[in-house]
Amino acid sequence: MDKKVSFVKMHGCGNDYVFFDCFGGELERPGEVAVRVSDRHKGIGSDGIVMILPSDAADAKMRMFNADGSEAGMCGNAIRCVGKYLYESGRVKKENMGIETLSGVKLLELFVQGGVVGSVRVDMGKAELRPDKVPVTLKGDNIIGRQVNIDGQRYEITCVSMGNPHAVYFYDDIEHFDLHEIGPKIENANIFPERINFEIAQMELDCRNTIAMRVWERGSGETMACGTGACAVGVAAVLMGYCDKDTDITVRLKGGELTIKYTDDAVYMTGGCEKVFEGTINV
Repeated sequence: MDKKVSFVKMHGCGNDYVFFDCFGGELERPGEVAVRVSDRHKGIGSDGIVMILPSDAADAKMRMFNADGSEAGMCGNAIRCVGKYLYESGRVKKENMGIETLSGVKLLELFVQGGVVGSVRVDMGKAELRPDKVPVTLKGDNIIGRQVNIDGQRYEITCVSMGNPHAVYFYDDIEHFDLHEIGPKIENANIFPERINFEIAQMELDCRNTIAMRVWERGSGETMACGTGACAVGVAAVLMGYCDKDTDITVRLKGGELTIKYTDDAVYMTGGCEKVFEGTINV
């Protein structure tokens, strides 16, 4: 029997999710719920769903499921929205809070004006470069600017895990790159045992620390933005010598901008978060 539950739809840089307050109990079969809810013609329409749960390790816990029903270890745009929801709903009335994820506890700093959270800075933790931790089956201590052959085409990729696996490819004309044709081939290439999120990035002319990017997310396809993807692009740009470490890097996505800072201690991501609407649905 279907159960009526409340939800809030929110987005960060156009990366939209349906959020469920699950302090009273988790959704049953959340992967199936994600597939149904995310459908943009027959459902609410989103890149996935997020359950906001109590936590013994932090102020709250989040679980995120992609539009295809698969669970992700982390989501940078969604976690900012989680912070906004918790603060504005009164669940966690703190401007500094910790959120438990499958990739560990992430620390959030909320920027509040008039009781409304406009943006959030997230300590995303350290970037993981070891191939077995990404994971990617290529040999070596890291994969930085490595030439690979996928489906008969060569790509120079940098692999980074930010709680989710990413492969970053720098290209000089991302607008005309056929991401919908190539993205699925990269995502499902046999060198990525858990599939991969694929970012195609382009340095802005005459602006050293500004990058444009598009993203093909595993389980969702091309999305308006990806927080962990923007972090991976910032890390890759520093490692490739395109951007400066310990400096704010502006990453321009289809849905907006994120500010990334790559340091020896952590990667920091700052960006907006907006509520779209709220309602109820049978799940």
